[in-house]
Amino acid sequence: MMDSVSVLSDHICELGEGPSYDPATDTLFWFDIVNGKLLEKPLAGALKIHDLGVMASAIAVIDDARQLIATEVGLQVRDVKTGKLTLHTPIEADNPLTRSNDSRVHPCGAFWTGTMGKAEGKSAGSIYWFFKGELRRLFSDITVSNSICFSEDGAIAYYTDTATGLLMRVACDPATGLPTGEPKVFVDHRSQKGYVDGSVVDRDGVLWNAVWGGKAVKAYSPDGTLLREIPMPVTQPSCPAFVGQKGDRIAVTSAWKGKDEKQRKLDPQAGMTFLLDVQVKGRFEPRVLIA
Repeated sequence: MMDSVSVLSDHICELGEGPSYDPATDTLFWFDIVNGKLLEKPLAGALKIHDLGVMASAIAVIDDARQLIATEVGLQVRDVKTGKLTLHTPIEADNPLTRSNDSRVHPCGAFWTGTMGKAEGKSAGSIYWFFKGELRRLFSDITVSNSICFSEDGAIAYYTDTATGLLMRVACDPATGLPTGEPKVFVDHRSQKGYVDGSVVDRDGVLWNAVWGGKAVKAYSPDGTLLREIPMPVTQPSCPAFVGQKGDRIAVTSAWKGKDEKQRKLDPQAGMTFLLDVQVKGRFEPRVLIA
């Protein structure tokens, strides 16, 4: 089967990020972070845009009635019916210079969530672990937290500080999602075009990474070997998510953030969300355990 890339949503986000698919409703959720918008689209349905009134970047399912959202003030519970947000666990809520960024649910139900400076200040962010009401800081001095994802068995976590060009891996306790060793370099991307942004790991252990500034999605084997590179129609793809009832396709968000008017004309689809028809054994996000 030939790979194809099509437009899933032509709604243009300044900073499209944090896609997450809910198989129970066949719906993709994602964010326009800097404009405080949550986007909701059934794969075969119409787009809904929710104004959150706060910068937010990631979403996870708690149960059929509630979602957990990573925001600039911390983890908030969203009522699915009403859209009401209730602060559950503050994270850097007293620091107006930082916001949430890349986050994902570990197979055990723990939530790794990253922060960063709103102005991308050096070492302004961190990566945290949240599980059943407990919060711990895992890694500090992070400039742009990204690529948080996990192996299916929960024994490996991946992450990056995009500013370093190094995609890291670290051994984890499958029962808690806590690191059990020291991080090691998984992929050194410093000599390549673009930057390591969001990632997901499929059932074969292949890591799929959106390359910001590189016009591509790259797939890496469990040992870090580059398996393939899929060209994208935008300069700044930002994050992938497995979608479809079989998890056999990939949605990819993108952004126009940082581009002037001339650059945007050269990149007219920047900020749209795309669908990759590729041969992939995707898997779905587990539900997050907040208590």
